[in-house]
Amino acid sequence: MNLEFLKRADDLRRRDFLRFTALSLLGVSFAARASADPASAAATNRASRPTAKNIIYLYMSGGMSHLDTFDTKPGTKVQGPVESIATSADGVRISEYFPLVARQMHHVAVMRSLTSNQGAHEQGNYFMHTSYTLRGTVQHPSLGAWMLKFAGRTNATIPGSVVIGGGSNYPGSGYLEPQYDPVLLGRATDGLKYSKRFKGVTADEFTRRQQALMAFSQSFAAANPIEPVNAYQDAYDQAVTLMRSSDLDAFSITDESKASRDAYGDTPFGQGCLLARRLIEHDVRYVEVDLGGWDTHAQNFERVSEQAAILDRGLSALLAELHQRGLLEETLVVLTTEFGRSPEITDNLGRNHHPRAFCGLLAGGGIRGGQAYGATDASGIAVADNPVTIPDFNATIAYAARLPLDTVVHSPAGRPFTLADKGRPVLAVM
Repeated sequence: MNLEFLKRADDLRRRDFLRFTALSLLGVSFAARASADPASAAATNRASRPTAKNIIYLYMSGGMSHLDTFDTKPGTKVQGPVESIATSADGVRISEYFPLVARQMHHVAVMRSLTSNQGAHEQGNYFMHTSYTLRGTVQHPSLGAWMLKFAGRTNATIPGSVVIGGGSNYPGSGYLEPQYDPVLLGRATDGLKYSKRFKGVTADEFTRRQQALMAFSQSFAAANPIEPVNAYQDAYDQAVTLMRSSDLDAFSITDESKASRDAYGDTPFGQGCLLARRLIEHDVRYVEVDLGGWDTHAQNFERVSEQAAILDRGLSALLAELHQRGLLEETLVVLTTEFGRSPEITDNLGRNHHPRAFCGLLAGGGIRGGQAYGATDASGIAVADNPVTIPDFNATIAYAARLPLDTVVHSPAGRPFTLADKGRPVLAVM
């Protein structure tokens, strides 16, 4: 199979394949390769090493208010009615809306100095997921696609990337090969649809139909030797493999105890977090769970409290169970959003878009928990210490997952790109 790949591949892909294979055989991780970049050199010498082989990415769609969640400003006018509470991390205080997460903060690094230049939802969402600004000439890959390209699938029989509750504007594989696209699930409770034979179709009949389709596809592919045709056949072969996989049970959260399901909360997001844990246990590389509803232009405090209650149960249960099952060190949990909300409180008790300063969370995967990195000023309007750009944030995620930051991949138009553009990892959180 590899020989056939090399025969078909262009020079760039052959070089990449041989280099990646050699590095893997020698036991050298991508992120720790020799490099003239000082961040890479410093990372190689650090006592703490990245340990994530999987990522659970929790996306707060709509622009989560940093002031009312994980970057509170107690005693100030901009804070409004929200109080701050102590956590299991010494000196780290968060919003009163997160009493359960507060008990898990010793696992978490809060990054309070994220900053972006994208203040609209679609553009901010795209920038956060790809490290590149949205433009009509090229579709950039999402982090999940990069994860599969560089790290590969651990379990060959089920999808390597799954997005739960999102996907309407998801970048997917971008200019990378289509096999790096995620499987999109509307709700965790729906399971993986169309993954079993239709009723009335026996195993023998299914095999007969499969053989007939294969014969037709092979003749068509021989007459049309182009990548989309091969990609379709690959997708079909993977679907058939999936239908026969015992790991399909990973998608069935009804197999979980009532106590476990209740711990996550009876919400699409909570059950999505539970499904994410199950998928990680079955070696799915990347799982994203989306929680919308954070676009709080009006009634900010009422709406944030409602969303926070959903997030509090789902995130706290996820961190607790990953830790209890010995999975947290090999799983990086990310929580982020497209931008924060303005310190100014509007006449209708809302907060407007605010990309200039906001926050995100990292836990597991070699991240040093129990800390807050960076800071905003007293009003929460601007970054005052250790700014982290969106490419920097994504580079930190990639480094924790041992993905290469300096490997160049060319788009079909021949343009060179890297995973996190010019971003560098924040090594202080490792």
